[in-house]
Amino acid sequence: MTARTAQRWGSTLDSVVVYAQGAVCRRLASGSVPPDGRVRVTGLPRSLDPGSLRARVTGATGVRVTEARVEVEAEPLAAPAPDSLRREVERLLDERAAAQGRLDRQLGLIEEVKGLRPVPPARRRDDPHRRTPVDAWLELAEFVDERLAGLHTRLVELEEALGHADHALSVAADRLARASTDAPATHVETTVSAVLTLDGTGDAEVELEYGVPGAVWVPTYRLTYRQDDSSGRLVLRASVAQRTGEDWTGVRIALATADLRRRTDLPRLRSLRIGRRQPAPVPSGWREPPAGLADLFAGYDVAPPPPTGPLTPGGGPVAAAAGSAPGPVAPMPPAPRGYGGSFAAAPPAYGAPPPAPGSAGSAYPQPFDGGWNESAQPVPSRPGGRPRARSMPFAAPAAMAPPAALAGAAAPPPAPAAPGGAPAPQPAAPAAGPPRPSGAELDYTALVLCGPGEQGGRRGLLFPDSPFDPVAAEHRRRAEAVTALPLPGHAVRPRESAVSFDHRFDAVARADIPSDGTWHTVTVGEIPVGLRTEYLCVPSVEQTVYATLVLANSTDQALLAGPVEVTAGDDFLLTTALPTLAPGGECRVGLGPAQGVRVTRRTNLHESTSGLRGSTTVLDHRVHVELANQLGEPVTVEVRERVPVTSDADIRIEERADWTAPRDGAGPEQHAPGTRVWRVDLPAGTTTALDGGYEIRIASAKTLAGGNRRS
Repeated sequence: MTARTAQRWGSTLDSVVVYAQGAVCRRLASGSVPPDGRVRVTGLPRSLDPGSLRARVTGATGVRVTEARVEVEAEPLAAPAPDSLRREVERLLDERAAAQGRLDRQLGLIEEVKGLRPVPPARRRDDPHRRTPVDAWLELAEFVDERLAGLHTRLVELEEALGHADHALSVAADRLARASTDAPATHVETTVSAVLTLDGTGDAEVELEYGVPGAVWVPTYRLTYRQDDSSGRLVLRASVAQRTGEDWTGVRIALATADLRRRTDLPRLRSLRIGRRQPAPVPSGWREPPAGLADLFAGYDVAPPPPTGPLTPGGGPVAAAAGSAPGPVAPMPPAPRGYGGSFAAAPPAYGAPPPAPGSAGSAYPQPFDGGWNESAQPVPSRPGGRPRARSMPFAAPAAMAPPAALAGAAAPPPAPAAPGGAPAPQPAAPAAGPPRPSGAELDYTALVLCGPGEQGGRRGLLFPDSPFDPVAAEHRRRAEAVTALPLPGHAVRPRESAVSFDHRFDAVARADIPSDGTWHTVTVGEIPVGLRTEYLCVPSVEQTVYATLVLANSTDQALLAGPVEVTAGDDFLLTTALPTLAPGGECRVGLGPAQGVRVTRRTNLHESTSGLRGSTTVLDHRVHVELANQLGEPVTVEVRERVPVTSDADIRIEERADWTAPRDGAGPEQHAPGTRVWRVDLPAGTTTALDGGYEIRIASAKTLAGGNRRS
């Protein structure tokens, strides 16, 4: 039983972990293990990374997975593809083109009517001057005006119709762009499956895990509190966008701040030695290719040739080429299957001359520039190697020499002569000694075993480059376009806010996220936080009191930066930005001006001299601040002032107030040097006054930069 006829198991997407870019999906499949152990699990997306597939058995004992690989199948759809949106866009495009054509024709009619003017007959030299028929001129002018009025009225209607067609087309195009990519867009359905080999008997449940690009997320919050409560509800939500090619329906969502593309292998530490130069040690784990490896593919090289008639691109035979005798059609040999299901043209036997143009061997089509070229000649590969045909991904089998030609083909063909009869220069001989592996060949996790259809001596060897799949590359390119989506307001990407740590947030409920490349909101969970309301004012800058919330993170997980919607009771206040908050940290969230708390500030400066013969100038600054609480509840107001600081020993600053200097690191923010703070508790409907000041003593021969009389 082959892999294509293996027993099929349906799978269900169970959970998804969305990283900073990309996601890891987990699918579940169950069934009875067949006698040969070959199972095909269907339902995988086209954009998955084949190297990330992992499989394990979870629901049975005695059954294990011994092999897992990815295969792609393409089949025509039995029913028409659900492309109603695409057909709607095409219909609106036709309507828009028809409306534009009617408008252009109307503009042409207007230009024709505008060009109507009286043309007098040619006057001969001997003819007398004729009178101008004024009535005819006026009738023509009235006709042109009346005709233009009707045409312009119709022109306005056609312009409105064209505007409506443009609007309808833009709406339909936007819906098509935002539609889910889970449904096939053409009449061919591409199925990606995981072919597993199970060891054991009985029923088993298999868990598949794979990575996909095209998924991003940013955190958002919703904060609800009450004025008289010291705690609040902070709901963590996430805006998730994905274009992976499969709809996430009823899955468990987890959000991680880690980078999925970051390498996790350990760095290689090379030793540094002092002394004489020594040869580099042979890398451990690397072995030279075994002798006689090419003999393993002798049966592949002498396989029967393809049919005598050339094949059309659709696969059907056509008339034989000129010079070839008709004969029975030989069966098509099975195409060699390499890694990922792709294959290349099989090279002819070593030393066999290339088939002549017009012979039976050259009648088979060769892929060339995306089409079919029956006269394409094999192109020699590297010096000393086998000639190879111009090949593309999924190339057709090349012509092979008959087995009888192998007897006298012991030596390679002579080198072609250069123009003028001189022999062509011979290529440089390979370096002597054992082969030296490159750094890419030592990356064992990225090596791929090349199949028998590979060229250039790669058959049966491990190389780091895998066959290129243009269809899968196009799917991944479209999926990764979701990373260019504009972020919501105040949103910050997880890797920018979580610089030095990685954390994972698990959603409390399952969610649905279609593959449409737009933002969808998912509720992750509720985070208990400590809250206290404080009023803050800096009257020296602005005589306004601002209400703030001091938010304390009392959990063991960090809160990422993002937008937060603040709600007081049932009233929505505003949407502001929440900074990154470490466990146990505090931050201040501004709520805007508090109209019920008033502040007034007055200053006074008195300049005098002191000391022997007035050698010292004394600048006495006095500050008077009045606070009035007009709210119906007591409030705590923090008034900030700033005193000058100096590093000059000849300048002394003496403070005369009951304010205090804030301690750096004790509050939710850092303060500038010289900051002083008053903290006042105001009952409802009361007023208080704060007096402070400071003296600046400087030498009389010196002045402050900008003048002494400053507030």
